Amino acid sequence: MASETLDVVEFLLTAEIYNNQNELIVNDIPSKIRKTLWDTRTRNVPKPIKPSKTIIKNMFGIEDVESALKINGKPFAYAVVDAYSGSVHLTDGSLDSAAGWFEKQEGARDRILENPVLAYYYGSADEKSDISYEKVAAKNPPKEASREWIESIIEDLSEGKGNGREWLKLAYIKAPEEVRESMDELILTERQKNELQKIELAIKNKDHFKNIGLYDIGKVLFVGPPGTGKTSFARALSKKLSIPIVEVHLSMITDQYLGETSKNIDRVFALAKKFDPCIMFIDEFDFIATSRTAEGEHSAIKQAVNTLLKAIDNTSLVEDGVLLIAATNHTKKLDEAVWRRFDEIVDFERPTLEMRKDILDTILRKIEGEIDTEAIAKKTEEYTGSDLRMVVREAVLSALLDNRYNLVQSDLESAVKSFDRRSGLKMTAFIEE
Repeated sequence: MASETLDVVEFLLTAEIYNNQNELIVNDIPSKIRKTLWDTRTRNVPKPIKPSKTIIKNMFGIEDVESALKINGKPFAYAVVDAYSGSVHLTDGSLDSAAGWFEKQEGARDRILENPVLAYYYGSADEKSDISYEKVAAKNPPKEASREWIESIIEDLSEGKGNGREWLKLAYIKAPEEVRESMDELILTERQKNELQKIELAIKNKDHFKNIGLYDIGKVLFVGPPGTGKTSFARALSKKLSIPIVEVHLSMITDQYLGETSKNIDRVFALAKKFDPCIMFIDEFDFIATSRTAEGEHSAIKQAVNTLLKAIDNTSLVEDGVLLIAATNHTKKLDEAVWRRFDEIVDFERPTLEMRKDILDTILRKIEGEIDTEAIAKKTEEYTGSDLRMVVREAVLSALLDNRYNLVQSDLESAVKSFDRRSGLKMTAFIEE
């Protein structure tokens, strides 16, 4: 059976079932279908869904819907294409027959197990079915995971009253589907894994915290040297939790007029709250959250620190849907009051020998070649995960110079030496004569 035919029939079945079942919500619609139907104004998919030739073309790239709905040269018996209006729909009373036909086609079961709407129908229609709507729905990314959701909010901010358009210049906003980092690819310590579990539980139990009056939760400080995975962890968490990430670099919001810096801090926190639920990740946290007792600090800088502390206090995972994560490389620079604002401190140390081996195994998993990663791990003491990625990149480039896609042990060993030379240059003082 042609893939185009199954695409169209799956869509028609999804629309018919979704339109007639009040229990189904927008998050039950598969993301591949939801993207095309998304209404940025209402931040939703209009109900009822009204399939048409135009929608099907935009969704699947199918130019000739009539041809796509032909089986062995004959029109599909359970669907109608209106030549005048362009609408496409199942014939009256044919849902069960069309669903029965679809279920028998090769590859249909895989589609059902990725489509909560279909899983709801097939799981309910047969008491003996092993298809679980709950399990399929749990795997389907929610609307907040899509770029369309983010664009809807951005459009409101850009067109609405106030300074929304200026707010958008203060942060990078990514949808979970745009994040490349994944928790499966990160090598975490037991402490970090434990923290991940606690964050997930906090997100899932927001109502519980609200009921017991515990609002000051969901503020985490990541500390550790550059390259140890602080940013990667925050981004991977966005993908795992299926919520957007608002990335803020405090150096971006400082202004030559120091009074504007405090205003920008308020603006960027207000921006994050617009994306409820989301992760607000503040990198370079020490850039502003520096000690107010430091000698020579300007009064406006101290005011900015006060504004930052107040903004943190007024941001809540329970009330605002904002999981606040801050990261710093310089713990000694932080103001003492900053530490008290975070309910969790997570240390990102340089990886151990065992972790370095695991990191190398993960990075090299898609690259051909037999590499003794333990031997390389022993040669890379004090290397961070970022450093190891640079080593592998250098090894791959060197292999390409020899017209090879596979790696050998000497490629990695040479790359380590090259990296060490590079690190040595960073410590060299160049004096102009």
